[in-house]
Amino acid sequence: MLSRPNLSMATDAATRDAWGAVLSLAIFASVIIAKRLSALDAAAIVLAKSGKPMKAKDMIEAMASQGLWSSPGGKTPEATLYAAVIREIATKKHEARFKKHDRGLFIATHEGA
Repeated sequence: MLSRPNLSMATDAATRDAWGAVLSLAIFASVIIAKRLSALDAAAIVLAKSGKPMKAKDMIEAMASQGLWSSPGGKTPEATLYAAVIREIATKKHEARFKKHDRGLFIATHEGA
């Protein structure tokens, strides 16, 4: 477990910013480790990392190869993911993490979504 350093003792802003970034990353990593990612969250990460449009099937393969998510044994995880992405786009509109790029292709709406 990381102990929080006394950032007031840091002599310059760059050091404080660096420690702040390290702490933020450690907190994010601990949340991911503590809670298994959903397929939708993993898809958002894969799309943001790739920076290119992807099909649901390609996202499923990338999620598995990166160790972010794997199907618990379903027959058509790509169909389930596709439906979930479409549902998020429909319900969240401009705040959705995904955007339809072309038929069957999605892109991330934000870098690092």
